[in-house]
Amino acid sequence: MKFLVDAQLPRRFCRWLTEAGFDALHTLDLPLGNTTPDVEILAVAEREDRIVITRDDDFVQSHLVTGRPHRLLLVATGNIGNTELERLIRGNLPSIVSAMEAGRFVEIGRDNLTEHG
Repeated sequence: MKFLVDAQLPRRFCRWLTEAGFDALHTLDLPLGNTTPDVEILAVAEREDRIVITRDDDFVQSHLVTGRPHRLLLVATGNIGNTELERLIRGNLPSIVSAMEAGRFVEIGRDNLTEHG
């Protein structure tokens, strides 16, 4: 499973995923870094079959209207520190992976994991 982590999330998010055995890329790793336009993020995700991980509602709307990105993980935790975010992601990673294998759009909150069709 391959991931593309959007700019609103810390680069260390990639480290957490890589340590768990996944291929993870951050927008900072792209040629334009965190200024990479959404359309290019979508293109990279499609070309490399990556799941976009974001907090950005623009990607949610794009997914719902156009089906792009093909697979999406929305981090809907509100304002959360990186330590708490890491604990949340690491603690729920098996469930996240299972949900992403079964669906195209998954949302993780502080207290829940929701699969959206």
